Amino acid sequence: MKLALILNVIDPRIGGVMIMGDRGTGKSTTIRAIADLLPEIEIVQDDLFNSHISDYELMSDDVKNKIQEGVSLETTFVNVPMIDLPLGATEDRVCGTIDIEKALTEGIKTFEPGLLAKAHRGILYVDEVNLLDDHLVDVLLDSAASGWNTVEREGISMRHPSRFVLVGSGNPEEGELRPQLLDRFGMHAEIRTVKEPNLRVQIVEQRSSFDENPDACLQEFQDKQERLKNVIINAQKKLIEVSIDYDLRIKISEICGLLDVDGLRGDIVTNRAAKAFAAYKGKDLVDIEDVKQVITLCLRHRLRKDPLETVDSGSKVQQVVNKILGN
Repeated sequence: MKLALILNVIDPRIGGVMIMGDRGTGKSTTIRAIADLLPEIEIVQDDLFNSHISDYELMSDDVKNKIQEGVSLETTFVNVPMIDLPLGATEDRVCGTIDIEKALTEGIKTFEPGLLAKAHRGILYVDEVNLLDDHLVDVLLDSAASGWNTVEREGISMRHPSRFVLVGSGNPEEGELRPQLLDRFGMHAEIRTVKEPNLRVQIVEQRSSFDENPDACLQEFQDKQERLKNVIINAQKKLIEVSIDYDLRIKISEICGLLDVDGLRGDIVTNRAAKAFAAYKGKDLVDIEDVKQVITLCLRHRLRKDPLETVDSGSKVQQVVNKILGN
């Protein structure tokens, strides 16, 4: 789970992560904690969409126009947005809405930003994503894939950039996600309740010490946190230099073919995740071990479900990986 989140932070193009697991296993806690590891981002001051000052793909049309007109823009640094999407949210709350009254009375196109605008260049977290209305999940996944959100209301159209890491969590007992929606998440992690008594005691003790004195607990792990933050920042910078050999790409696609994975998303995500993992480890070239570390996370949710199958999808992926890449 932690590795999937870190890799998505290093390369948001991986396409987010779906985390399924038992109740009370720390899914939400871990997801919300990832925001503390991210460096601040530079945004155009007073912009509704966290626009980037120089990257055209990450700026709103309004900012683009101002830059083309030669207007000098002020910038400011903010924490990476971490937006929670509540289960009861309406489509207008998620996508934003156009103020029709103002448009009709004053002739001004005024956009009220939604959660997709606030999450731009950050993380959008949906707890219990398997309970979210299907049409809202479709909207989220389309925005995550295209990087843009378009709002059409009463003949008025408005669009803005919406690049974010989509993170969903859920409990399998409350229902599965439709396969075609599950396929749109880049990675999938499964969490099980810890059975080892010593580890359970360690978790309980850490939780108790945090409850008693949160500041002291945060201070205790401050150095580790800073080290990990620096590793992630360096990996983000290094990612562009990392390459993956043609032979290894062939083997990844061979694995996807043998597992009968529909479409090519599995191949693309595995390549991106392997490069992000190599960057995380400070390497310039992806090797077999890097692929082995990430491939199960990238493919386990893309296999066709057979109700009579007793083998776990993760084990099935591992068997084919060992056959093609060696033990």
